[in-house]
Amino acid sequence: MDLLKRFQELIAEKKLFSKQDHLFLAVSGGLDSSVLCDLCYRSDFDFTIAHCNFRLRGEESARDEQFARTLGKKYKKEVLVAHFDTEAHAHENKISIQVAARELRYEWLSELTEQPSTKSSAKYILTAHHLDDNIETLLMHFFRGTGIAGLRAIPVAQGKIVRPLLFAKKVELEAYAASHHVQWVEDSSNETDKYSRNYFRHQVIPVVQKIFPQVIGNLASNIERFRDIELLYLQSITLHKKKLLEQRGEEIHIPVLKLKKSEPLQAICYEIIKDYGFTSAQLPELIDLLDSDSGKYIHSFTHRIIKNRNWLIIAPKHHSESELILIEAADHPVPFSLGTLHLQFLHAENYKLQSLATIAQLDATDIRFPLILRKWKKGDYFYPLGMTKKKKLARFLIDEKVSKTVKEKTWVIEMNKKIIWIVGTRIDNRFKITPQTKHILKIEMRVR
Repeated sequence: MDLLKRFQELIAEKKLFSKQDHLFLAVSGGLDSSVLCDLCYRSDFDFTIAHCNFRLRGEESARDEQFARTLGKKYKKEVLVAHFDTEAHAHENKISIQVAARELRYEWLSELTEQPSTKSSAKYILTAHHLDDNIETLLMHFFRGTGIAGLRAIPVAQGKIVRPLLFAKKVELEAYAASHHVQWVEDSSNETDKYSRNYFRHQVIPVVQKIFPQVIGNLASNIERFRDIELLYLQSITLHKKKLLEQRGEEIHIPVLKLKKSEPLQAICYEIIKDYGFTSAQLPELIDLLDSDSGKYIHSFTHRIIKNRNWLIIAPKHHSESELILIEAADHPVPFSLGTLHLQFLHAENYKLQSLATIAQLDATDIRFPLILRKWKKGDYFYPLGMTKKKKLARFLIDEKVSKTVKEKTWVIEMNKKIIWIVGTRIDNRFKITPQTKHILKIEMRVR
């Protein structure tokens, strides 16, 4: 079966797009995108040629732009060109030239699809990635280190982006170009091995082919298998998450004992934490957290995972509406739903105790950070000031004739499973100030 027919059948089978849709073809001017242009033209699809001039190769970049415009004349299609200062973008964002070019390219193409038009029912971005590209991506992901998602390599469709040539080998595109007199221009940067993809293309794969001549076809079959495996994997992960994760406001609560019994533990843990900015390199820290003391935590740029008794709690950083907030030190105000806590260490000498309920004054001798600010829960107990026996917090609130509304808004500060203050109500007797106290931790709640 010839390439054109296979191209058309794939689009129809997977329902990638239709003749009523408008396509933006990402055309560099190389063999792959020039063949894609010809296939779309012969299939009578409605398309616009979109060319990116990254200004990286001087006269060669200008030549490529001119060639893209020539293709527009040949196929009687509109040509859109964007010029980028790619090196400046890479420098400003501290990324590689390749990553910068990819970011600029897809951002511009995405903007094109968002422009209002009555011309078509939908808009898609088409790129000319082929099977050899997919194999190279698979191998780079594998050697770099990846999860299941990386082993399925490049998806055929991803949102508005469609890659209808992923089934075709490079040699098939060359044969098509020869038989249909398709012209193209060569990118000289494709010949250098300084880029990872080119090194795999020129050095790694040819060596493997000497031992396994069918390596391209074999790896293509593996990609299909990996896609099926990923579906099964995600189904299993979804079931585990459903059993383990409890959404409480802005937080995720996970029972430690139940998590520890889950298998495979590391894979399940990674799939849970990756959505909150944590990396696979932090997995050992998370596993250690399961057996750590209450109050221990790990963090990403956006979230913390805190061990709180028999629970792991994934909480946003500095979110006043969270039900659990970590107090790491006394040098910053701590906002929460009732107001703001202000912590201060003071010398006990000449300090005058204050009788306001909104101020806790504690012997700082045995207090260690981090502290946990959280809503009270059933089973909590403490030693109310003036008492030597512990008391359930629920009974204490009843005895204090606290209304249901106030009870629901009651917060506590905890240190290593010990409640040191019922916020705005009573401190724990174990942390009271005595004549021997040398340093005081003062915590003041300021109402909004």
